[in-house]
Amino acid sequence: MDAQLKRGLLDSCVLAAIRNQDSYGYQIIKDLKPYTEMSESTLYTILKRLESSGMLTVRSAEHNGRLRKYYRITDGGLDRLREFREEWNEISAIAQFIIRECENDDKAGIS
Repeated sequence: MDAQLKRGLLDSCVLAAIRNQDSYGYQIIKDLKPYTEMSESTLYTILKRLESSGMLTVRSAEHNGRLRKYYRITDGGLDRLREFREEWNEISAIAQFIIRECENDDKAGIS
């Protein structure tokens, strides 16, 4: 998959994972596990990028005697999710075209 496309998809996945409630790294990875595999290093790179771009905020809170970072989506992050949903219609149409054309080639015996 194209690296930029994947990056955008993963960024949107993380924003969607924290859309309804604040969350922390391990929980985000667990929430995304049914949909995509993500390492901790990849997640924390994404979280830093989203924080730098103003799409989420971070706060620290004590949990079981340890500090844990909680991430909250901002209005900018919500805007990005709305944009993603709008863009997805175009991406989906393009993917359907590509798949249909490849299936037509398969039926015609074209490699």
